[in-house]
Amino acid sequence: MRVGPYVRLLRPVNSVMVGLAVLVGAYLAEPNPSLWDVWGTALGFVTGFTLTGFSMVLNDYFDRDIDAVNEPSRPIPSGAVKPSEALVYASLLSVVGLTTSMLTGTGCLMLAALSTVLSIGYTSYGKRLGLVGNMMVSGCIAIPFLYGGLLVGTPRLSNLLAASTAFLSNTGREVTKGIVDLEGDRRFGVETVAVRYGCRRAAYVAAALYTSAVLLTPIPFFTGDATLGYLAAVAVTDLGFLYSSIRLLKDPSRSGARRVKNQVVAWMLLGLLAFTLLEF
Repeated sequence: MRVGPYVRLLRPVNSVMVGLAVLVGAYLAEPNPSLWDVWGTALGFVTGFTLTGFSMVLNDYFDRDIDAVNEPSRPIPSGAVKPSEALVYASLLSVVGLTTSMLTGTGCLMLAALSTVLSIGYTSYGKRLGLVGNMMVSGCIAIPFLYGGLLVGTPRLSNLLAASTAFLSNTGREVTKGIVDLEGDRRFGVETVAVRYGCRRAAYVAAALYTSAVLLTPIPFFTGDATLGYLAAVAVTDLGFLYSSIRLLKDPSRSGARRVKNQVVAWMLLGLLAFTLLEF
């Protein structure tokens, strides 16, 4: 069995990002790592990683016909992974993720279960709901920041702020992806913002969501929690989101949206770094 296609299905960059978001959430709730339950936080990373992988694989399973039009080189439409194999793979990832969450407490298990339900709901039906479906995906991206807080105690305002900015920026990215996937989505009746209202209006919606995330980032300054490191990192992050928003508005084509979609991953990673600097 070739491992490469299965790794691609997992989307390791996305899965690692969510695992790191769990750790960032833990740090925001308790900035002193020496007080963490090391075993519990390690399990938290595994939960974030595997449940994100689960959602990615399940999405590719349900999207295999659409991907045959939009992204024929992906593992399932290319024939590198059979649909039945992908479904077994997704099931195994979900079992691992839910088991590790169960070992860290009832609250963590409930959040992990909520994330799993959102993933299943989105991939099986929610994606046809346009912006509502995009928000379901983003809920899965926001949850890890709260999950991490529960791992070490009680989530704080900074956990909620990180979750909110992640929710808004990722929803913007999902709308942007809708522009990239327009042809296949339209053929299979997926009612994204781009399909329903056109690429230009979808670009405006995505840019508005990116800007909304940017507008939340000064809150730590007003609450007295911001540090020089945070302000520097978040300034670069915000400029990145604003730059990508302008680029998308200037060129809401498939190729332009694809570039912005990839850029936003970098800004989101930098945003993760910014939140780790809140206490320095």
